[in-house]
Amino acid sequence: MRIGFPRWVCSCSFFLGLFLVDSKTHTSFHEEVIKRSDFPDGFLFGVATSAYQIEGAYLEDGKSLNNWDVFALSPGNIENGDNGFIADDHYHRYLEDINIIQSLGVDAYRFSISWSRVLPRGRFGDVNPNGILFYNKILDNLLFRGIRPFVTIYHYDFPEELEDRYGSWLSPLMQEDYVHFAETCFKNFGDRVKDWFTMNEPNLFTQMGYEKGTYPPSRCSPPFGNCSSGNSDIEPLIVMHNMLLAHGKTVKLYRRDYQHEQGGSIGIVVDCFMYEPLTDNDFDQEAANRILAFNIGWALDPLIFGDYPSEMRKYLGDQLPRFSSDERKFMKDGIDFIGVNHYATLYAKDCIHSICSLSGSRAILGFVDASKERDGIPIGAPTGLGSLRVVPRGIREVIEYLKKRYHNKPMFVTENGYSDPKVDDQVQNILQDFDRIEFHKMYMSSLAQAIRDGADVRGYFVWTLMDDFEWRLGYTPRFGLYYIDHQTLNRIPKLSAKWYQDFLKNNTRALEIQDS
Repeated sequence: MRIGFPRWVCSCSFFLGLFLVDSKTHTSFHEEVIKRSDFPDGFLFGVATSAYQIEGAYLEDGKSLNNWDVFALSPGNIENGDNGFIADDHYHRYLEDINIIQSLGVDAYRFSISWSRVLPRGRFGDVNPNGILFYNKILDNLLFRGIRPFVTIYHYDFPEELEDRYGSWLSPLMQEDYVHFAETCFKNFGDRVKDWFTMNEPNLFTQMGYEKGTYPPSRCSPPFGNCSSGNSDIEPLIVMHNMLLAHGKTVKLYRRDYQHEQGGSIGIVVDCFMYEPLTDNDFDQEAANRILAFNIGWALDPLIFGDYPSEMRKYLGDQLPRFSSDERKFMKDGIDFIGVNHYATLYAKDCIHSICSLSGSRAILGFVDASKERDGIPIGAPTGLGSLRVVPRGIREVIEYLKKRYHNKPMFVTENGYSDPKVDDQVQNILQDFDRIEFHKMYMSSLAQAIRDGADVRGYFVWTLMDDFEWRLGYTPRFGLYYIDHQTLNRIPKLSAKWYQDFLKNNTRALEIQDS
């Protein structure tokens, strides 16, 4: 799940003359009529999770400390002092969770592999047979129940030893460690996994870990954050370059040695905000286009066209790393499909030709308080994560942008979800999650329209199966279809779980649940 804002992009937007606020939308939720039959035959519906957010068992059966384990040990890094040491205890309850997934009636399940569980010391140690066994059991049980696994190889977590040895993603050595990890997954799981994602949101992880410093390894520099070390202007560019090359080398290896025999496909998951111009003038439109290039194009252009967006090169010049001619060749056309994580839509305003009336750190970061209103219209409904707002048209618009920029490359919506903005510990109120139901109705309806307009979107994954560890925000946000009682670790279905189940059956009750 995507938490926070693209602050490194926003720092670029500051230099580019942008500032961002949340986009307007419905003043309140309203009922949408959406049916499974509104989607094409063969369209996949699923749920998504990630290893660190649900597994727990952080030092069991040969797993080593990973970067998030270490980050959570430092006071103040995670809200409420939370950590993922137990999380949802999926490591011990995976059969129960797979039964829940099956009961929903989904076609597919997206999950990730814990790098430190499979290769506790990276290239510097042996494969952990207990880690391989764990994921084999998950895969075999999913397939036995007719559920298609979508596997993310890297979802933010890696062995801490790689950070200690050479600085992880700041070093080209991390490329080789990643390729070794990916090949270990292909060798052990590729006979059953036909849908691979190399990485989850490299554009977001880079910004949060190396520009703002709120993810490990917590590197940043003023004015973006107050870290003990780092350079918020340069390091995000280096890290992203290494991540993209790691992806490119992995895809080259997969296509050469595994794809034909195993019959799978491989892509990447990108954090995809939508940006709209604040006004109708040309300058604001150009600003929106620039910020889309700096966020989405930064991750995808090299993997489809072989190089970074021209918009980035224009403003960053030699600060932006360069691919060699050989690298451009294997990077180009380096994905079979795009994973789209979409949660929010923001406004973009030009500050090159205009005066932006901001002050203090927000002027430097390029943000305006998202609670502001424009022309007296409330800007969206909040999702429980500060300035993230419910803007259903945004998913249609970002899909349209991807369709045009990348020649309608096949897409999966790999994450879309809602966290109740109210801090409410009353279980009955948490379980009666009407707003989550309406959120998914509205976003699905907008997505269905994008598909009718010709977008090659092939699946939709709800974030998330169950309330989980939401990175630096700990357990406060609740995105799950199932509530987790952290005293008992019982999984309790919310109303949205029943709604999704009915929706997947094309049951008309799913359309009437709000009135029941």
